[in-house]
Amino acid sequence: MSTLHSSTQSSTVMARSPLMTWRTVDILTATMLGAAFGIAYWGWGQLYNGPITALKIGYAPLMGLFSGLWFLAGVVGALVVRRPGAALLCEVVAALVSMLPGTEWGATVLISGILQGLGVELVFAALGYRRFGLSVALLAGAMAAPLEWFFETFSLPAGGGGWYADWPAGDKLAYLAALVVSGALLAGLLGWMLTRALARAGALSAFPAGQEVLESRAV
Repeated sequence: MSTLHSSTQSSTVMARSPLMTWRTVDILTATMLGAAFGIAYWGWGQLYNGPITALKIGYAPLMGLFSGLWFLAGVVGALVVRRPGAALLCEVVAALVSMLPGTEWGATVLISGILQGLGVELVFAALGYRRFGLSVALLAGAMAAPLEWFFETFSLPAGGGGWYADWPAGDKLAYLAALVVSGALLAGLLGWMLTRALARAGALSAFPAGQEVLESRAV
């Protein structure tokens, strides 16, 4: 029996109901995706703390334009697994794996991962885990930004005040805008493209994204 079903109203394929019943392959795939992104996150962190920090000399809020890649795991996890909690699980695993080699941000990486995953998750939850197109992916990537921005701007470092306590309000808002744009493009658009590429390569045949490709080819 197929583990997937499709909507009669569109070509979108959703996970089999009940949505909260995860298959073993869902858990393993979400975990492996998170781990792979975690390794990539650590590497991106080294670059972020290297050449990209030159932006601090110019206009520091523009560094937010390069932060969207850290939201990517949640978007891809949601697009692939299409079950409640997939985005959060992928982001948390990615955060934990990226912490293992050590980063300058320490345990705050895990908190960021939780908040970013929740931001992505809220978009898919609001749509009942029934829509997974490009526009939804863009919105999900963008929505990972506000919670992360609030955490960085008002909660860090320990004791409160934020990393950017000395920034004027305009710069803080500019940083938020940069994060949103980066989330939409580097997490939403890139995540949607990556999922489509994996599906077309046959790597997601056990998942709704892969089933969509098979159905489109059968027409």
